[in-house]
Amino acid sequence: MDPFWDPNSRRRRQQPVVAVHPADDAPAAGRTWPLSIPAVAQVLREGLDLDPGVTFLVGENGSGKSTLVEGVAIAYGLSPEGGSRQARHSTRPTESPLSEWLRIQRGVGANRWGFFLRAETMHSFYTYLEENPSLSRPDISFHEMSHGESFLALLGDRFQDPGFYCLDEPEAALSFSSTLSLIAVLRRIAEDGGQVLCATHSPVLAALPGAKILEVGEWGLRPAVWEDLELVRHWRSFLDEPGRYTRHLLD
Repeated sequence: MDPFWDPNSRRRRQQPVVAVHPADDAPAAGRTWPLSIPAVAQVLREGLDLDPGVTFLVGENGSGKSTLVEGVAIAYGLSPEGGSRQARHSTRPTESPLSEWLRIQRGVGANRWGFFLRAETMHSFYTYLEENPSLSRPDISFHEMSHGESFLALLGDRFQDPGFYCLDEPEAALSFSSTLSLIAVLRRIAEDGGQVLCATHSPVLAALPGAKILEVGEWGLRPAVWEDLELVRHWRSFLDEPGRYTRHLLD
């Protein structure tokens, strides 16, 4: 077993986030959003231990995976609209109050660097960097690139230090080959002692060897293996016989 996946290793104790705990005044599950989401209610009831390396949250739209990534990222101190701990840009606040109900248990002597990458706010983040040129390399013009190219440029520019990285559906901008490039970046971060929490719909991204997968749904959060994911089963069935799916939609 690779040392950065070993839960009893020294690196485990030094990882950026060991666990996410509910705050003393965290509310119980309720009928209002986001308390009505089973996965959120579970974390507020039981907390969430995070392994070293990469953890994927996989589930349907509305299952709560993005809400959890956002809440953990903000509780860690990252900008709600994406970026590092130093980023302070804001357009229209849409984040849930979940971060106020969470407490982060950090590893001893861990690197405090972090970055929150969310597909839906990257355009405004690029504008923020453009308006603050000292925060980015002068040779990178994010707005002059395609969506996918700018994502890959951002990975090369910001995903260097072994800190804590929160990613919300990063595959949205990426082609198949670019998603493979992202897999290589996440593997390098883990090997360097960093940590990743990522919400994804991509069976390609979730196939990263050694990653922990938590399936998110009406049951809350549960550990899963790649081969048994509902996401993987659906994609396999569709690629084997797409007509089985499309004829019901088009008839």
